[in-house]
Amino acid sequence: MAKTRRARKSKDAPAPKRRLHVRVRRVFVRLCLGVVAAVVLLTLLYKVVNPPTTPYMFAEGRRLGGVAQVWVPIGDIAPVMVRSVVAAEDANFCLHWGLDVAAIKAALAAGGDRGASTISQQVVKNVYLWQGRNWIRKAVEAVWTPLTEALWSKRRILELYLNVAEFGRGVFGVQAAAQHYFGVDASDLSDVQAARLAMILPDPKGRDAANPTSAQRRRSASILDGAATIRADGRAACFQS
Repeated sequence: MAKTRRARKSKDAPAPKRRLHVRVRRVFVRLCLGVVAAVVLLTLLYKVVNPPTTPYMFAEGRRLGGVAQVWVPIGDIAPVMVRSVVAAEDANFCLHWGLDVAAIKAALAAGGDRGASTISQQVVKNVYLWQGRNWIRKAVEAVWTPLTEALWSKRRILELYLNVAEFGRGVFGVQAAAQHYFGVDASDLSDVQAARLAMILPDPKGRDAANPTSAQRRRSASILDGAATIRADGRAACFQS
C-alpha cells in the first residue's frame, strides 16, 4: 500500500511543471494570434485609409525638422509617372504576387550584389517596417507582402508607393517631388520629368532629377522606353484605369 502511494506521488510530481508548460504554450499561441490579427487589421486599415506618416518619414522629420509630403490620389498622378516607376523598379509588377521568384533567384546567383525587392515589398517596408539591410525585417517583409497583395489591389499598392517613397532629402511622395524638382503638380509631369523622378528612386539623396548626369539622362531615357514597352505589351494592365 505504501509502495503504491509512493508510486502515485512519483507520477504526480511532474504535474506542476506540465501545467506550466501548458500555460506557456497557451500564452505563446495567443500572442502569435494577436500579432497575426494586428497585422491583418493594419493591412485592411491602409486598404482604405491613407497612412498619416511612416516610420522612416517620421524619423527623417525628427532629424531634419520636418519633411515635404502631400498626399495625392493615383488618379491625379500623370499615368506616365506610374508606368515609369513600374518600368524602373519592378517591370513584372502585374505578373507576380508580391515576390518575384525569378528576380530573387537571379539576385542569389549574383551573390546578393543586386536587389530583388518588388514594389510591393518596398511598400510593406516603407509603410510598416524599418529601413536597412536586416534579415529579420526581410523575413517579416516576405510574409507580409503576399498578405498585402491578397487584400489590396495593384493600383492601391502603387498609390501608396508613389505617396510615401523618398525622392530626395526630406522629400516624400511624387507630389512633393514634382513641385520640388520641376515646380509642377504630379498630374502635369511630362514624360521626361516622370522618367527622371523614377530614375532617382534607388538613390534619392545622391541623385538630382532636375540636374542629372549624362549617365542618369541615359538611364531616364531607358526608363521612358520601358514605360512605353510595358504599356504596349500589357504589363501595365493591372493598374491602368
